[in-house]
Amino acid sequence: MDYQMVIDAPQSGMNRRVKTAVVCGLLLALLIGVFAAGALITDADVAPDFSKKLQAPSWEYPFGTDWLGRNMLLRTVKGLSLSITVGAAASAVSAILATVIGIAAATGSKWMDSAISWVIDLVMGIPHLVLLILISFACGRGLNGLLIGISLTHWTSLARLVRAEALQIRGQQYIAVSRRLGCSRVWVLWSHILPHIVPQFAVGLVLLFPHAILHESALSFLGYGLPPEQPAIGIILSESMKYLTSGMWWPAFFPGAALVLVVMLFDKLGDNMKTLLDPYSAHE
Repeated sequence: MDYQMVIDAPQSGMNRRVKTAVVCGLLLALLIGVFAAGALITDADVAPDFSKKLQAPSWEYPFGTDWLGRNMLLRTVKGLSLSITVGAAASAVSAILATVIGIAAATGSKWMDSAISWVIDLVMGIPHLVLLILISFACGRGLNGLLIGISLTHWTSLARLVRAEALQIRGQQYIAVSRRLGCSRVWVLWSHILPHIVPQFAVGLVLLFPHAILHESALSFLGYGLPPEQPAIGIILSESMKYLTSGMWWPAFFPGAALVLVVMLFDKLGDNMKTLLDPYSAHE
């Protein structure tokens, strides 16, 4: 009986992780579907109405209204839709950049590997938010500066992981056999190395997403991200700070809680994907 419990334990743990990943994926799909509807919300839907300003949450306005009488539920949905769009674009570019740089460092010459490793150490040695602000400001701020800043500062950890994985694969015996049989480096890269990098890329893409959303909100909150006329979560939170001391908690609470919920779901999904795709951590 004890032996059977030992045998069934890894399997039950794996089933639990699969269920958790499925639940997180379904919740994220639901959230993305809801927030995608934010693109359909027009400016007229969130137009100011001073007769309804700073109303507390109610059945008519579940998230209350802000200091201009705008519906905070619609503003939150539209702001999260914008944050998801920016986060998805920036994390995708950053993940692709990390994969390309990591493979180039592992399969290139020795000096290229040293140069890329030096750049990774340099970028990781600079405070993240400071580097984000500098790049965003140098690129003209706004949406373009925000995307470029996030893309150029979030690739280092994944690039280092991809480099280590590619170096380990390159040292395998079947790689040497393929080269002795006359296979080109491009064929070896495409057939042997890239298939092993895809799981790392997928997990890295999901885990980069919450970081991209949080840094987009942080930059917008500080005034270095999206312009004030955009209903981004960072802009909403920045505008709501001066009303907290007056007891008007809902303009900041609901957008902040929605942002934290999205970030936690993506982080949980990424952790479960990593556990499922990594054969070593799956048996821990």
